[in-house]
Amino acid sequence: MIEIVPVKSSKQLAHFIDFPHDLYQGDKNYVPELFLGQRDLLSSDKHPFYKHSSAQPFLAYKDGILSGRIVAIWNTNHNAFVHASEGHFGFFDCINDQNVANALFDQVITWIKDKGGNRAVGPINLTTNDTCGLLVEGFDRPPMAMMTYNFPYYEDLITNYGFAKKEDLRAYYVSTERVSGRALDLMDRLEARLNRSGITLRQINLKDFKNEAEKIKAVYNKAWDKNLGFVPMTDEEFSHTAKDLKMIVDPQYAIIAEKDDKIIAFVLGVPDINQIQIKIKRGRLLPTGIFKLLFGRKKIDQVRVLMLGVLEPYRKLGIEACLYGKLIRNGKKSNLKGAECSWMLDSNYLMNNAIEQINGELYKRYRLFEKSV
Repeated sequence: MIEIVPVKSSKQLAHFIDFPHDLYQGDKNYVPELFLGQRDLLSSDKHPFYKHSSAQPFLAYKDGILSGRIVAIWNTNHNAFVHASEGHFGFFDCINDQNVANALFDQVITWIKDKGGNRAVGPINLTTNDTCGLLVEGFDRPPMAMMTYNFPYYEDLITNYGFAKKEDLRAYYVSTERVSGRALDLMDRLEARLNRSGITLRQINLKDFKNEAEKIKAVYNKAWDKNLGFVPMTDEEFSHTAKDLKMIVDPQYAIIAEKDDKIIAFVLGVPDINQIQIKIKRGRLLPTGIFKLLFGRKKIDQVRVLMLGVLEPYRKLGIEACLYGKLIRNGKKSNLKGAECSWMLDSNYLMNNAIEQINGELYKRYRLFEKSV
């Protein structure tokens, strides 16, 4: 017997957050999400997403045993921005049982239909500004910071229900040993040419972080406006995200391009905190997790480049390559092993080519699925 239960209480939410820890027990590549972060993301009184949109988590029980979870999501701002009427699903985790998966998806489809939706898309773990995509290639190592991980059988559970591929998302790995020296030399010449045009590159100023973030927000909301699934963040959402990122940002990997004192492009890399988080049992910071997080940062030897945006009038000038070059050079100085550049749309030929030119390796692939309802 399979029972689907909507999450309503704090106790049920704790069960929802903790379920993957038991499901992936013994998997060396599984990284537990921090409990407090997940609780914040899924609580309507804590996250600014819920001021304009809604979501409902569900738990699946088979013969009385917790066996799966999912969240049905209605992103009002997304639908208004892209002129759609679609719901999303996220936070999908399930035992290898098609009947349990079907029951979870049935519940999501019903919920989306009740909202007036005609399509379901996912996995999107709240918004495309959060973690999203199902891992379909590259199961041999843990995910980088703020990237997803799942069992290979998830793809079958999703496609057997009737979902089809919507878009693939790429993750490239750039090894500091294998990075093209010739490409880095070319970047020096590109940067000199940019300087002659009045475009300069610098590191972010953490002492003036609030103002820097405000300027970056304008670039962020314009640079990605034509990308699949992109929706501009509200002021509150951006501030919420910036506040979280400030705790882990290293200025060496947060570089800005300016012209006439106006930010026209930026790249943001963050230390791969998953190298620490993978050791934090069940995502709990207390009693010992907080110390692992605080004292383990010096041992991190990889970064994830999670944002790179260039305003449209300044594209194809070499700014993208120069931003990557600066970040890689700084990584070499700090003895980093490498960086992940993710995620990149399959169709983003300009950015994919820029990474491949410096010997970036396509080493993981994630997928978004869709289904008419």
